[in-house]
Amino acid sequence: MEFSLKHTSADRARSACIVVGIYEGGKMSPSAKAVDKASSGYLATLARRGDIRTKAGDCTLLHSVPEVGATRVLVVGLGKADQLGLKGFRDAVAAAVKTAASSGAHEMLLFSLEWESGDMAPADRAMHSVLVTGDVSYRFDRFKSRKPDGGATLSRLVIGASGKPSAAEDRAVAEAAALVEGVSLAKDLGNLPSNVCTPSYLAATARGIGKEHKFKVTVLERRDIEKLGMGSFLSVTSGTQEPPKFIVMEYSGGKKKDKPVVLVGKGITFDTGGISLKPSADMDEMKYDMSGAGSVLGTMKAVAGMKLPVNVVALVPTCENMPSGTATKPGDIVTSMSGQTIEILNTDAEGRLILCDALTYAERYDPSAVIDVATLTGACVIALGHVVTGMYANRPELAAELEAAGSSIWDRVWHMPLLDDYQEQLKSPFADIANIGGRPAGSVTAACFLARFAEKYAWAHLDIAGTAWKSGRHKGSTGRPVPLLTSFLMRHASR
Repeated sequence: MEFSLKHTSADRARSACIVVGIYEGGKMSPSAKAVDKASSGYLATLARRGDIRTKAGDCTLLHSVPEVGATRVLVVGLGKADQLGLKGFRDAVAAAVKTAASSGAHEMLLFSLEWESGDMAPADRAMHSVLVTGDVSYRFDRFKSRKPDGGATLSRLVIGASGKPSAAEDRAVAEAAALVEGVSLAKDLGNLPSNVCTPSYLAATARGIGKEHKFKVTVLERRDIEKLGMGSFLSVTSGTQEPPKFIVMEYSGGKKKDKPVVLVGKGITFDTGGISLKPSADMDEMKYDMSGAGSVLGTMKAVAGMKLPVNVVALVPTCENMPSGTATKPGDIVTSMSGQTIEILNTDAEGRLILCDALTYAERYDPSAVIDVATLTGACVIALGHVVTGMYANRPELAAELEAAGSSIWDRVWHMPLLDDYQEQLKSPFADIANIGGRPAGSVTAACFLARFAEKYAWAHLDIAGTAWKSGRHKGSTGRPVPLLTSFLMRHASR
């Protein structure tokens, strides 16, 4: 999809569809006023008659408005003036995109920079306009022999500005467009079936990103993983014929002396649970258990596309978790790369087993911060649902940075407890640590397990089990938390 910013007037613009806003009570945005004036009060007349709905997110599509150059004029309700806010702004843009797309328009000229929305700067409005449009317009129909009729047809978004766009607004559109590409990649990877999106496929995708943006990508094979002593990681892959990969991506956009941020993504391309087999119902959705890896790859694509002046390393341990005669069994004990021994009480708690070795590997970069991302626990879904991502951190300042980044980009997190008291649940009579701590506080004890391997640096863990995927009628990957991670890195780069 194409995104651009253009200096133009709503009443004179030649477009398949222009979008203007009206508040409750009839107050018009500047572009709506221009259209109304050109059409001799046409919009005001319709609003007085109640033919234009003005509640937040309501849309009214008008054709052939008198003396206006656009084929269609889409009027979006903005609710009460000065009460739109970030959520209301995003909802209004989303409603406009859906309505314009269903009208058959291939292009939309959106005058959203002028919509009053709290303390959002015009550049922020430009960024969110692009992000929402990209999200709503996304479709995954790669495996449809016949493309479905209907749905979004938009291929171009132009953000209209009545005055000359500022450098900040231009930059916001360009950065948001790069972020849309990263989110779309994460969605594609999450939506692909596991017979396509294998560890080898993720490795090839990573190499492709590195080649496109000219940064180093290394893929370690099983023999390399064995030499590193990653016994915990290898225990997960022992039951499958699909070879594991350990992907290392090194983007050097900052100064050589700058310590990198390390992103670690869980890459279980299919999770049966292993010997601790999952129930068959909805097991097809376990193809998205690599969403942590997908979001890390998407973030690297976005960061490189923006050419952010920051150093970032991405580590992706990836494999399948399958049952077989060679699979790891409950009660087995393995030795991690750190030297700590782990009693595996449940083979379906496998994500932490591949992540812990990656967290130990991260030490060699002397990182400024390490953030791991994983669809780690069903317990997090029970605790927080599908709205916010569970966040754990061993440094309060890192947690605060992630909270601020998530709020600004509308990819929010909730700071969860990481108390030593919970470590008691992970005690094992036979090894240094057990891989599960029982049902109570399951998401917390999973984070506490990982914390043991991240003591040497600032670290945060994002449990995205509830936010990376939608079930039901709108089943599919959300691309989260690519916006959160990218926003965090943008803020990091600006410092």
